[in-house]
Amino acid sequence: MAGNDWINSYLEAILDVGQGVDDKKSSLLLRERGRFSPTRYFVEEVITGFDESDLHRSWIRAQATRSPQERNTRLENMCWRIWNLARQKKQLEGEQAQWKAKRRQEREKGRREAVADMSEDLSEGEKGDTVSEMSSLGESTRGRLPRISSVETMEAWVSQQRGKKLYIVLISLHGLIRGENMELGRDSDTGGQVKYVVELARALGSMPGVYRVDLLTRQVSSPEVDWSYGEPTEMLTPISTEGLMTEIGESSGAYIIRIPFGPREKYISKEQLWPYIPEFVDGALNHIIQMSKVLGEQIGNGRPVWPVAIHGHYADAGDSAALLSGALNVPMLFTGHSLGRDKLEQLLRQGRLSKDEINSTYKIMRRIEAEELTLDASELVITSTRQEIDEQWRLYDGFDPILERKLRARIKRNVSCYGRFMPRMSVIPPGMEFHHIVPHEGDMDGETEGSGDGKAPDPAIWTEIMRFFSNPRKPMILALARPDPKKNLTTLVKAFGECRPLRELANLTLIMGNRDNIDEMSGTSSALLLSILKMIDKYDLYGQVAYPKHHKQSDVPDIYRLAAKTKGVFINPAFIEPFGLTLIEAAAYGLPMVATKNGGPVDIHRVLDNGLLVDPHDQQAIADALLKLVADKQLWAKCRANGLKNIHLFSWPEHCKTYLSRIASCKPRQPRWLRSDDDDDENSETDSPSDSLRDIHDISLNLRFSFDGEKNDNKENADNTLDPEARKSKLENAVLSWSKGALKSTPKTWSSDKADQNSGAGKFPAMRRRRHIFVIAVDCDASSGLSGSVKKIFEAVEKEKAEGSIGFILASSFNISEVQSFLVSEGMNPTDFDAYICNSGGDLYYSSFHSEQNPFVVDLYYHSHIEYRWGGEGLRKTLVRWASSIIDSKGGNEDHIVVEDEDNSADYCYSFKVCKPGTVPPVKELRKVMRIQALRCHAVYCQNGSRINVIPVLASRSQALRYLYLRWGMDLSKLVVFVGESGDTDYEGLIGGLRKSVIMKGLCTNASSLLHGSRSYALSDVLPLDSPNVVQAAEECSSTEIRSLLEKLGVLKG
Repeated sequence: MAGNDWINSYLEAILDVGQGVDDKKSSLLLRERGRFSPTRYFVEEVITGFDESDLHRSWIRAQATRSPQERNTRLENMCWRIWNLARQKKQLEGEQAQWKAKRRQEREKGRREAVADMSEDLSEGEKGDTVSEMSSLGESTRGRLPRISSVETMEAWVSQQRGKKLYIVLISLHGLIRGENMELGRDSDTGGQVKYVVELARALGSMPGVYRVDLLTRQVSSPEVDWSYGEPTEMLTPISTEGLMTEIGESSGAYIIRIPFGPREKYISKEQLWPYIPEFVDGALNHIIQMSKVLGEQIGNGRPVWPVAIHGHYADAGDSAALLSGALNVPMLFTGHSLGRDKLEQLLRQGRLSKDEINSTYKIMRRIEAEELTLDASELVITSTRQEIDEQWRLYDGFDPILERKLRARIKRNVSCYGRFMPRMSVIPPGMEFHHIVPHEGDMDGETEGSGDGKAPDPAIWTEIMRFFSNPRKPMILALARPDPKKNLTTLVKAFGECRPLRELANLTLIMGNRDNIDEMSGTSSALLLSILKMIDKYDLYGQVAYPKHHKQSDVPDIYRLAAKTKGVFINPAFIEPFGLTLIEAAAYGLPMVATKNGGPVDIHRVLDNGLLVDPHDQQAIADALLKLVADKQLWAKCRANGLKNIHLFSWPEHCKTYLSRIASCKPRQPRWLRSDDDDDENSETDSPSDSLRDIHDISLNLRFSFDGEKNDNKENADNTLDPEARKSKLENAVLSWSKGALKSTPKTWSSDKADQNSGAGKFPAMRRRRHIFVIAVDCDASSGLSGSVKKIFEAVEKEKAEGSIGFILASSFNISEVQSFLVSEGMNPTDFDAYICNSGGDLYYSSFHSEQNPFVVDLYYHSHIEYRWGGEGLRKTLVRWASSIIDSKGGNEDHIVVEDEDNSADYCYSFKVCKPGTVPPVKELRKVMRIQALRCHAVYCQNGSRINVIPVLASRSQALRYLYLRWGMDLSKLVVFVGESGDTDYEGLIGGLRKSVIMKGLCTNASSLLHGSRSYALSDVLPLDSPNVVQAAEECSSTEIRSLLEKLGVLKG
């Protein structure tokens, strides 16, 4: 409209107008006021008063307003808001540029340091003298199978695997998962990933050599969803029976296993699942252990059959798979499907939400940390496309393509990588089952609808779609996607509406999920649908666009057939498509494609060569590509033929062959104490040459403490004067006696007979006969809160403690010497506790009734269980270098804030003293530095920030509890964990799961600000404080109050 010069003057007003009148109320009709403050108006009305996503709606309202004054006011509002958006966008672009520049510097620095460390003794390494059998982790490469590079080799390998009967575990947590009639598009969590994991499980279960596949997901017993999602087990019907006869057994095949976790009668979104991940891990661990025993009875000659791999899908399942992989010591695989850092960048570019708002809505930082952990833990990361590796995974601290290539080159030359590791990235496109698909060869011409001439009646969905069209014989442009802005359907409708030749030649069909009422849909989906309906009205597309309200999953093949029958085209115009499974499905039915050039469609097009790629932001390019395929019948026929000719390359059998070959290249792992000599021979697995020496050293440390009694200089000197041969003999005898004792106790580990456990009352360890185990993990120093807490807890269950029905575990950041000092100072016996989790989970000891001189016995199998990816000396050197860079330069002196604590360090825990707690970089920064250099570890800030413990990546106090369950059958639901109001940086792992938790208010409150103040995500996002298994004790609570809380939890009887 004319006369809008005032807009520019208002944009400039902020720069030159001072404070206005002191109005309490702010009127929208700005021109009715004599004076006003643009600055205050901007703050009160623009920043806090509006949702920037409704600008289009505001514009429509402004256009419809008859009063010129009111219209000007509305346009004025929009003007300010658009200015604010532009300002935000510019600010975000600046911040993003700074972040990228900083990240580039950090990565280059880390890469330089890593390469410098690895090149120290390159000449010796290349000769293969000392590391010829070692990989980047000090693990044996001699036991690894060679990579499978051809179909013939793969077939030979499959033939060899038939007798092994593999057990594979897949995990996909969110959404609604079932084998038949999947409700794809029901919500944003029930989409292509659900279909992918179900079909992968079904296909793997049909492969030769695979005995059982479990797909673990969440059990949902909610009235909001179908009853089938509450069934604990569902067997998936196999794709075909060919080649299965030799694998059929009582428990063989593919199954969906639903694990209950989270709110029992509520279906919640994936963003709300994070606090309940530990509960899933505990439940899944229980299922896998029980199934391994069952399979052991059926096919393992009585020995448990462990999963050959645990495969997590999406960040939440990846986090779970990493914890399960560490608890079971089996290989882990990961598929991201979509990645958090990529989504964060896209949302920031949109400019609608700040980073804090994005984190609050999507819990994006928790998701990103889970994805970083999967890089730490995964043997193999499976992607659908190369683009996912080159443009998405490279955004993560834990993956650097350049450093990855250097490490791979060193491994091939048998050169040590000094504890550095990068997971192997493997592109394996998703599969599809094609045996039931018969491409339609006819067309609409010359055919009549209905069932005349003996033909089968047309599918009902055809009638539902064709009722929209005035001429249903025109070629159909088909788009199949949920109503999500990133799917870019509005641009497609606009391109169709503004291209008259295309409208005259073709119809458009939009399959946008299922809906009953647009008003009942989520805000984003309903807004997008309304926008599409308005465009249909604007361009008068009635009779040319179909948008049915309902369709079943079983209707999708018929929809593809209808589009092919009309000689139509399938289009995926998404801004970015991680893979594009619908493109493969459409090609299988003979449909050429037009697809986005961003993401997976590039790889699909390279293989199939059955269509055209377009810029999704270029509306004209979309229209031109569609018109070209619809109008040029020869090009259409050529694209169709190419797709049908090459489609077999995306079949599920091909996918599974490649998948199994990648698993074969991973080093087999399983719990050490259950491994037999036959297993080692069969897998050709050679332990690290340093294993036996390391075990001897651990016993040496234990014996030194035990022989010395209370540590003092005189006895230390006496011990050092021992004859070397006598000392060696003493150590060898200790190892032999420990090994014999461990082997004798092994069969009992797997006994579920209560009589067996009772008969072992006098055997080691004592926790096997307890009714409940109390884990004291209060992270206070020994002189204050910890001793008081221990005494109160002991007093609360004095009777049960005396009876022996309740046992105790002390889980702390202390080493065993500090634990001994604590016990002596408080007048306690070592046997007051059944086990000691020391060094934040880096060591595990048991109390011994049989020797006063040797009150602690180290669990050597625990060390072998957690040593995966332990960087050893290479990690220690990098940590020392990092510590030396943390300097306080105030006052003119350069004082080192972090120093190595060699006295308190151990083989699996490097300790550092913090001289000035609160001045060191937060734990997330240390983890970032290590990940950038490809060093995998778990850094824990502890003891109110005065110490840093660095332990193996999958070790922690909570993981040690899961190990005790696996090793000794200690029921996790019988555990009660006592923690403070805050704690060490591994605090969140101690709350939740199947175990009960008691939070003792008023203890460890300093840690909340010192250690958790600069977290990337809030503790409240991940703690299940609403769980019935979590209770909070009041400050300065008495032992009587603690007992009443335990009665409330059902641990004690009132």
